Amino acid sequence: MLIMLLPVHIIAGGLAMVLGAVALVASKGATLHRKSGLLFVYAMLTMGFSGSILALRLSLTNMNVLGGFMAAYFVTTALTTVRPASSSARWLNGTGLLVVSALSIIDMVLGFKALSNPSGTIDGVPFFMMFFMAAITTLAAVGDVRLLRVGTLPAAPRLARHLWRMCFALFIAAGSFFSIRERVAKILPEPFTTPFMRALPVLLIFVAMFYWLWRIRIRRMLPQTTRPPLIAPDSVS
Repeated sequence: MLIMLLPVHIIAGGLAMVLGAVALVASKGATLHRKSGLLFVYAMLTMGFSGSILALRLSLTNMNVLGGFMAAYFVTTALTTVRPASSSARWLNGTGLLVVSALSIIDMVLGFKALSNPSGTIDGVPFFMMFFMAAITTLAAVGDVRLLRVGTLPAAPRLARHLWRMCFALFIAAGSFFSIRERVAKILPEPFTTPFMRALPVLLIFVAMFYWLWRIRIRRMLPQTTRPPLIAPDSVS
């Protein structure tokens, strides 16, 4: 069964990157945006859980174990953010808070453990990456606490929460692939295997994310009667 999981993980990861890119550039709220976004969620869940199971064979502290659960957490909470409020959504967000709080603590502990090693790494992952992940998961946990406290967010914060969580999930998928030259070389020509070309897709995700966050901020500042539509209600990015 574990042997069968590897091709499933690879295919799901490839689909997640393609579908995530389509959802990111598609017109927000359009059919293409909603369909590709929902399929992106399914692909990320498949990639995340299969990656965690495969990584458990190597080490409990393997970054892919945590990364798989992190990817599943981000797409799930991003999806519930743009869905109508319900008891099941609140239950998922509450469960997500427990998961991301545990991930934050584990990342922080592993970060200090990596820092204490002569190499400054743990299972090949540098300490600063562990602290970066701990900071992101802590930020996400704070957002979950706020959501659970108020129940429903206003439109702009709701869209911002949905957007950055989807983008960070896409960053996990893209970073996992493009960070390793040997993986890229199996699919793309030699010119695309340089450090710059491998970093470019990951950087573009953040460029697109900050652009749409800026659009949301500008939209909040406009008078109510002149605000252009940004995304359809209950749509998925």
